[in-house]
Amino acid sequence: MSNTNTNDALREWHNNATHWVNHAETIRLMFAPVTQALITEADIRPGQSVIDVAAGAGEPTLTIAQHVGASGSVMCTDAITEMLAASERKAEHLGLKNVEFRQCESQSLPFPDQTYDVAVSRLGIMFAADPAVALKEMVRVVKPGGVISLVVWHKSELNPFCYLITDVMSRHVSSPPPDPDGPSAFRFAEPGKLSRALSDAGAVNVRELILDFQLEAPLSPAEFWELRSTTSGTLREKLTTLPPAEVQQIGVEALEAVNPFFPNNRMNFPAKMILVTGKKA
Repeated sequence: MSNTNTNDALREWHNNATHWVNHAETIRLMFAPVTQALITEADIRPGQSVIDVAAGAGEPTLTIAQHVGASGSVMCTDAITEMLAASERKAEHLGLKNVEFRQCESQSLPFPDQTYDVAVSRLGIMFAADPAVALKEMVRVVKPGGVISLVVWHKSELNPFCYLITDVMSRHVSSPPPDPDGPSAFRFAEPGKLSRALSDAGAVNVRELILDFQLEAPLSPAEFWELRSTTSGTLREKLTTLPPAEVQQIGVEALEAVNPFFPNNRMNFPAKMILVTGKKA
């Protein structure tokens, strides 16, 4: 990936940070089943040391910190200062003393070899500037026999949370087909792709699990649209290019599209993700 593309991706995440921080609690609830699956599949236990790579606004770092307890520890990393600052504030609010924070990119982890029992990344590796290098770094920093566990989105067409809004937008704004190997939510959506990449990075006993779960949160359709239209930099940028009347029309169409997934005015989407786990030899 070129330096220009890397800088563009970092700039977008800087621009997204405020919105992600504003919605951090909702996002924590939405992906809580994924966090629990990650903890279970990585066999994270009290007393272990864990590194969370590309942790965003603090999850799954904070949940894992509570799980490993005072005798364990978590290193929370992200490339975006604002994300880390929000994570640190939340950790202080929760009274967590077993979390450290370090700003760094996933392909350049500033830690010695064989430092951690477990390395995790929940919905982060898809956006790495160089995922092959990032995966090698995660393998490098875990101890022999340590675990590397990652979660990514399954295909868009299996996730109405994603495709319903994409379909609405496609009626108003044409977009070139995405680069299947470029940074995007669905970079590793094809089963087997991330497993192969983790094996190539040096992990052994790599296994893949399809997560079927309900993406739930106490959001109305209007609140969902506000979350989606602000936390997605791509969507936000497209909307800014359109006249206000068309933006309003898109909002109406979006609410109509998602309404069946809001029983009792509460968000409830079926969702699929891929959880890949391996070990360091």
